Amino acid sequence: MITAIVMVNAVVDRIPEVAEAIADLAGVSEVYSVAGSVDLVAMVRVARHEELADVIAGRLNKVPGVTSTETHIAFRAYSRHDLEAAFAIGFDDAD
Repeated sequence: MITAIVMVNAVVDRIPEVAEAIADLAGVSEVYSVAGSVDLVAMVRVARHEELADVIAGRLNKVPGVTSTETHIAFRAYSRHDLEAAFAIGFDDAD
C-alpha cells in the first residue's frame, strides 16, 4: 500500500463541503480539518504509484473549492498502535 499525505488549501467558506467531496473520492481514506498553514489534510492510500496521479492530480485537485495542494509520499509508517499489537501477540487480554 502506498500512502500520500496531501495538504489542501481551500476556499475558506467552503472547507466543510470540500472536505466531504475529497473524502468521497476513491483512494482517499481520511480527510482532517486542521489548524495551521493548510486547511485540510487528506490521506490517500493506493496499491500502485501510478494511481496517485489519478487520485490526486486527476480528481482531488479538481474538487471545486480546492485552491492548492502539496503532496508528501510516505516511505515507512511508525505507529504506537501497531507496535503494541505486535508485542501483544500470544497474550490474552487481562480484562
